Amino acid sequence: MNTSPKHSNRLVNSSSPYLQQHANNPVDWYEWGEEALEKARVENKPMIISIGYAACHWCHVMEDESFMDVEVAKLMNEHFISIKVDREERPDIDQIYMLAAQLLSGRGGWPLNAFALPDGRPFFAGTYFPKQNWKSLLHRINDLFKNEKQKLLYQAQHLTRGIHDQNQIKIPASEENHLDKKIYLRAFENWKSQFDLINGGFRGAPKFPMPISWEYVAQYLALTEDHEARSIFHRTLTSMGMGGIYDHLGGGFARYSVDEYWFAPHFEKMLYDNGQLVSLYSKGYQLNKSRTYKRIIEKTLEFIEREMLDGSGGFYSSLNADSEGEEGKFYVWTYDEVVENIEPEFVKKYTSYYNIEKTGNWENGVNIPYRKYSPEDYAEENNIDSDEWFAKSEQLNKKLLAIRNQRERPSTDDKILTSWNALMLVGYLDAYKALGNNRYLKIARKNADFLIREMINDNGSVWRNYKPGQFSNNTRITGFLDDYSFLALAMIQLYGVTFEKPYLNIAQKITEYAIEHFYDAEQKFFFYNSSKSETLFSRSKEIEDNVIPSSNSAMAHVLYDLSIIFDQKSFYSIAKNMLEYLTPDLKVGGPHYGNWLCLLGKFTHPNTQIAIVGQEAVVYARQMQKLYLPFTTFMGSTNEENLPLLQNKQKTSGTHIYVCEGKTCYPPVEDMESALDRLHPKKGNT
Repeated sequence: MNTSPKHSNRLVNSSSPYLQQHANNPVDWYEWGEEALEKARVENKPMIISIGYAACHWCHVMEDESFMDVEVAKLMNEHFISIKVDREERPDIDQIYMLAAQLLSGRGGWPLNAFALPDGRPFFAGTYFPKQNWKSLLHRINDLFKNEKQKLLYQAQHLTRGIHDQNQIKIPASEENHLDKKIYLRAFENWKSQFDLINGGFRGAPKFPMPISWEYVAQYLALTEDHEARSIFHRTLTSMGMGGIYDHLGGGFARYSVDEYWFAPHFEKMLYDNGQLVSLYSKGYQLNKSRTYKRIIEKTLEFIEREMLDGSGGFYSSLNADSEGEEGKFYVWTYDEVVENIEPEFVKKYTSYYNIEKTGNWENGVNIPYRKYSPEDYAEENNIDSDEWFAKSEQLNKKLLAIRNQRERPSTDDKILTSWNALMLVGYLDAYKALGNNRYLKIARKNADFLIREMINDNGSVWRNYKPGQFSNNTRITGFLDDYSFLALAMIQLYGVTFEKPYLNIAQKITEYAIEHFYDAEQKFFFYNSSKSETLFSRSKEIEDNVIPSSNSAMAHVLYDLSIIFDQKSFYSIAKNMLEYLTPDLKVGGPHYGNWLCLLGKFTHPNTQIAIVGQEAVVYARQMQKLYLPFTTFMGSTNEENLPLLQNKQKTSGTHIYVCEGKTCYPPVEDMESALDRLHPKKGNT
């Protein structure tokens, strides 16, 4: 390969670790911004918009093959304006050009490589290209732009129209889109054909955890006690926790498995996955007190604190899939490596428990640790004490983890993103509610303090990104809708645990800012980017849930929750309108509407408010929140409080619990059991 390792381009000054990875490419990369766009217009050159992220394996492959090659770089530099984009910092740009790729080929992925006219309108987009294919494509597009430009103009017009159409909400023809409880209940029935009843999750490969879809199943299960929902929910959590997608030695989950068995992971570890999965396993633990779930929560949070927590209180974004130039090398083991590092008397048990084979269970003679049995089932089959085996296997894991930590680590993307931090903050709060570990609340508070201090401005606007060390406002990015919605949800949940009203005030303030600057009053949904942010040729609206809940569904939850807490009718109305517009999609849309279905559950089943007043209010709430109560809103105070539901509540000595539905409260009680008896809906009552 003909490379130029001493070269550095303008990305050397970028705040993004992903862009910095390309700083030594001979390609004359620009960051997205007016400098690059103006140069394309002045020189009348097409643009290459190459989008990826730091943990992306195939992004590294294409960089090594093409972007480090001097011959390829010469073609790109001479005939194109080349722009590198970190999709995690600029998801708004990624959404637009990813949609172009999907409209052209029906699929997408990263690296994403889009070709656009000097004004930014795309005319072609694809994903990974081997070097020779990439060179051929560069020659072909250069020739078309110089000699048959009209074809590209036509394609750009056609594609831009398609992108605009996709970003428009299709308003239902009928005005009779009522929020019907039957839609909520039938959704689970409609999903059944997509469940993998053997391996858990949804059928097919690659296999993504999709936590928000299983949040709906958990909510449905808590409401109905449906035995099929219970079976598939726990099979999914159990199977993911036994598969190779889960790091049995160090804790934490990879982004997805390439197969249908949760066995071979795509080894990158993302903050947003682990935050959501901690929340999901915490709710699973609340439902059945599984020791396995408890240990997965604990080990995942140990991993987060060990490898992804900045001293400031913020969480880093991801760990790379690659180390030493190979995907997964940090995580896999030969049989001999395992045998050499554990006691001989446990070799047979440990290697059979984690399926470590002499010839390897994966590629090139190496092993990915995974399990087929729970500790209890394995102990019973091998006639050993389950508690002793559980403890011993954990001890051996720690020993091998110490050996693994001596290897060259995958690189860390240490930028800090508001929305992903908020998901991890909620994960810590859910773990605290489920397990009662005060350390989890302490870390959640520290993260909240960081977000309030570094990410929220006095006017309620929010920053997207933060980079430890030298970092000026010139390199900061205005927040997107997911930053506002996830952050507001985190602040609401932190209030629900602490009863400290300043968190609620922050949630209300940033929500009001979002309504002013993101809300499309005509189409009743929120744009992804603010009216004050830089203008792209199209403003997108994120509706469908995916590996992360959509920003619109999350904002709808924010509005609903705040409407209950503050008795704010306008917030309630916006959320209700959004949900009503989507009722046709909820009937047929499947798991990509999981968070919307959770919201439909709130709208179509009575919400119970627990108001606790008195010196022990937080202690009482802590005890009640050990249970999974998806249709319950907690409010409380140890002194005078001005939330509508807490006004004029009994101020005598002691602590009193009010159970309320709507604006009507039962007489107060002083013990948790009496309060729980009044909760509605009762289990099984739909």
